[in-house]
Amino acid sequence: MIKLCLQRSLRPAVLLSRSALDPAVTVRKVPIVPHIHSCQMGTRGRNEPREPLNSPKSAKDFIYSLHPKERTCLLMELQSFESIAIAQETLQPTPPTRAQIKYVLFHNSIPFVGFGFLDNAIMIAAGTQIEMSIGITFGISTMAAAALGNLVSDLAGLGLAGYVEALASRLGMQGPDLTPKQADMWQTRVSSHMGKAIGVTIGCILGMFPLFFLSDDDEEEKKKRKAALTAPNA
Repeated sequence: MIKLCLQRSLRPAVLLSRSALDPAVTVRKVPIVPHIHSCQMGTRGRNEPREPLNSPKSAKDFIYSLHPKERTCLLMELQSFESIAIAQETLQPTPPTRAQIKYVLFHNSIPFVGFGFLDNAIMIAAGTQIEMSIGITFGISTMAAAALGNLVSDLAGLGLAGYVEALASRLGMQGPDLTPKQADMWQTRVSSHMGKAIGVTIGCILGMFPLFFLSDDDEEEKKKRKAALTAPNA
């Protein structure tokens, strides 16, 4: 996993944690970087889907795509996570409570409501405009116009994803208070995926609001334009 790929960076924190458990272990002092409370791992314009961080290459690509402050924040969180995990190795893991699972679900659903809303709304609006203009001129089908609208929506999503994450973080919701072992349990992962799925579903349904502004007049105008373009050829 990523902690194996960043072993050299995490080694000071691991040694400090082991020295706290075993006084016989001595380590040199390392500088402590102040913890950054507000940092976004998703930068604007660089939220393209990435391959899983299960290899050194993918982890390296992810690290190089971050800003210096983001790398510092990531390193601090990984060091803290590893320290807590080592300190709790001998403890009996307890599954997350029902309240924690609900919070994980809600915490993951909020940003994806925005993603689904923007994706569907932009796709419908762009697809309609493309069909009413380029579609009539070049005679492309409705499905082709919808595909081009989806292209516009995806391109817009690359630039707007960071703003959605920033807006979601301003709601004041902190990350789930889970131990490292609880974060890796299947209950937490299932709740996280369910939250994302529910958020996208709600966002896509809300993003269908442009359909309320489409009327039969648009279809009539489309037919008139198409007839006007085909008339000279006849």
